[in-house]
Order: sequence, then C-alpha cells, then structure tokens
Amino acid sequence: MGDRHRWPEGGLSRVPHWVYSDPGIYAREQERIFYGPSWSYVALECELPNPGDYKRTFVGDKSVLVMRDEAGEIHVVENRCAHRGVQIRQDHRGNAPELMCPYHQWTYNLQGDLIGVPFRRGIKGKGGMPEDFDTTQHGLCRLRVARRNGVVFASFAQEIEPFETYVGGDLLPLFDRVFDGRKLKLLGYSRQLTPANWKLMFENIKDPYHASLLHVFLLSFGLYRADNPNRVLIDPTGRNAVTMSSRGEQKRTEDNSDMRSLIENLKLYDPKMLMPEKEYPQYTIVLMTLWPNLIIQQQSNTLAMRQLVTRGPGHFELAWTFFGYETDDAAMIERRVRQANLMGPAGFVSVDDSEMMDFAQRGIAQSPEAFGVMEMGGRDWSVEEDHSASEGMIRAFYDQYRKVMGL
Repeated sequence: MGDRHRWPEGGLSRVPHWVYSDPGIYAREQERIFYGPSWSYVALECELPNPGDYKRTFVGDKSVLVMRDEAGEIHVVENRCAHRGVQIRQDHRGNAPELMCPYHQWTYNLQGDLIGVPFRRGIKGKGGMPEDFDTTQHGLCRLRVARRNGVVFASFAQEIEPFETYVGGDLLPLFDRVFDGRKLKLLGYSRQLTPANWKLMFENIKDPYHASLLHVFLLSFGLYRADNPNRVLIDPTGRNAVTMSSRGEQKRTEDNSDMRSLIENLKLYDPKMLMPEKEYPQYTIVLMTLWPNLIIQQQSNTLAMRQLVTRGPGHFELAWTFFGYETDDAAMIERRVRQANLMGPAGFVSVDDSEMMDFAQRGIAQSPEAFGVMEMGGRDWSVEEDHSASEGMIRAFYDQYRKVMGL
C-alpha cells in the first residue's frame, strides 16, 4: 500500500496511528479479516428458541440473519435479497415461517433457498422471468456456521479450520468454563456507539494494567487490581487471548502505590452490588477476546457477550448480550442483572473505557503519522504471563493483524 503504510521501526512494540483512521486500511480489514477465514460471533442459541426465530446482526459491515429452521438447525445468511440487493429485515429479532423481501416480495425459506418469485410467469401471458430462470441459483448468500455449547459463530470463508482449533487448545477449556453445556437463559441487551476505531476496544481488554489506573470502582472495591493474582493466556497465533484475575483486598500498600484512583473509604448506599456468589473456581474475572469480534465476559456473576460491530474507521458499536443459565434460581437471576450495572453504556466501570477510547481516537486522528508505544512487559509476546503489567496481548494481536493484513 506504499510508503505511507510502512510499519514503523520497532515491530510489534510500535503501532502506527494510521491503522485506526485510514479508510483504505479499514476496507482491507473488512475483506481480509471480517470476510476472510475468521469465525465471527453472531448469536446465542437461547435467542432463537423456536423454529422460525431469527436475529439480525452483523459480521463486519455486512448485515446477516441468524435463523432456526423447522428441524432446529441454525442457518446464517447475508441480509440481502438476491434480486436487487434490498435488506430483507430491519428488526432486531422476530419469528416468521419464511423471509420475504419488502420490495418485490421474493421469498426464501429458513435455509435461505428462493421459493417464490411474484409474476414469474408474467401477467396474462406477457413478461415474467425467462423460461430457464432457476430458483436454485438465486438463494441468499450463506455463511458457514459453527456451534458450540449454545454459542453460534459464522464465517464468509468457504474454507476455514474447525472452531475448536481456531480458539486454541489451551483457551478452549476457558471457553467451556462458562459454556459448559448447560442451557443458556437470555437476560437482556444493551448497545452503544463509540466514536473510536474497533481495534481500540480489543486493545482495551488486552491491556489489563489500565484497569488499576483508570477504574475507580474496580480499584476501590477490590474487584480488580494489578496486585491481585493475575494470569494471561494467548493462543499461538496471537489472535485470541484470555486474562484472569482473582478478587483481592482494597488496602493501600507499597506494591500498589501507583494506583492513584484507589479511594479507600468509598462506599455504596446499596452494598448488594458487592455481594457476589462464588460461582466459578479460582477466578472472579475472566475476559476472553476471540478474533475478530467478540469479548466474553465473566465478572463475578455477570455474564455477557460483547460483540464488536464496525461502523467505519472512526466508530464501532458494542452490542452486549447478558445471559445466565436456565437452572438459575430467582436470586441468581436478580444478582446477575444487578451486577450488569458494572457494564454497558452507563456501567460503573465500562463508561470509563468508552470515554478513554473517544479521547484516544481524537488524539490519534490529529497525528496519523505518529505511532503508539507498546513496551510494557517487553517488546515481544509469549503465550503465558502471570502478571498484569504487560501489553503482551496487544502485541500478539498485532502480530496476527500484520500477517493477515500484509503489513
């Protein structure tokens, strides 16, 4: 792409600002990452409990429909009529025995096959489609589908490795830690549009040490701190990673003297938010990032899928799907919903991240020729770390990113 897109000296420890704002780079990301050999998260199966249920969502910039057919199978198709390209559905979720384009009423079954064309034989013997028009050649564009323990992924690529291999052998047990085969229960949604590049959201999760500096709530109530027990795992490609932490105390010590956001006497009027039930062994926070569009969140008892939807170089949408298990009692459901207030557009914690990503995009956009310095914890990355003072997960992400993008 020319000298203007030459990666700076310093390799993975330098990230050029133009990757966050250049329209040409963004277009290449869509083609090579989101429409390439990647498994993108699209739905939880509990969002589609009945035959005919569908959900409209996105893979990169493209709108897709996730559907359950009469036999219970899940299909994912591009939300684009094969006739004139009209988007078929605009609602978020619904139920229908078939899909009908609102413009000329071309109709498709729940597998995406074309089953009806109005005036195909013309009107009073005049007009109509040619005799050799073949409906089997004009179905909706189908994506490949992978399902694991109630989670649905899709890919535009015709050839792609199995999902289990894609996640990585060391990370898959941590995926199954939450998705262990129990039926999931949908609790609700939230959505937010952030004026920042989508990669900044991934970087935010892959940067565990910022949480001990930025998030007053996490720090002051001991939900997450740099001096808590921490562990990081990265799959060998660099594309997927998980960060894990156990809850600690909120006392100030010599080891956490840099945590200036720590307010030792901070209290809540309603302390129930800070009364989780120990549900999973060992770790109170596990955040998994799956290339290219998913963050899986287990924080205390709140469970959520954070789906990244690209909206151009300078914006992304974050679609949150909060869930629990069908076996949850009323008290646990209430606990999960209450703790969901940590997250989302106005969450006690995540509202800080949204503001910082806005500020970051503003600074990046004003100096596209500059670059970010990613040297915390070294200049390379390893598949495992036992501390949070590192940007290794970010460097691993850009290791994969550079290969896929040809940079």
